[in-house]
Amino acid sequence: MPPRQKQQYRHLPAFILLALAEEPIHGGAILSALSQRMPLSKPDSAAVYRALQRLEDEAQVVSNWDTSGSGPARRVYRLTEAGWEKLDAWREDIEMRLANLRYFLDTYAELRSHRRLK
Repeated sequence: MPPRQKQQYRHLPAFILLALAEEPIHGGAILSALSQRMPLSKPDSAAVYRALQRLEDEAQVVSNWDTSGSGPARRVYRLTEAGWEKLDAWREDIEMRLANLRYFLDTYAELRSHRRLK
């Protein structure tokens, strides 16, 4: 995967876990929710399903087949306790990244303003 794509999908599992924290939903609904909530970084369906498989392999989500509706059965995903713990870890990681980025932007703005004064 090219570097830009890797970076684009770095936080995809975090957003999937966040969507599942709201309610158990099927993969297509997760993809739709992410596309609406992340308009500048729309993940493709293959990336979402690969991430869901990894999350399930790591016991952060569980799934079952929903056959109650008309039409094909859908795999519905639900967050587990391990998923909640990982979601907490993602929050901590993102807060740290935001603090680092804030430092960069503030320092850059200060340096830029000093440069203009000279």
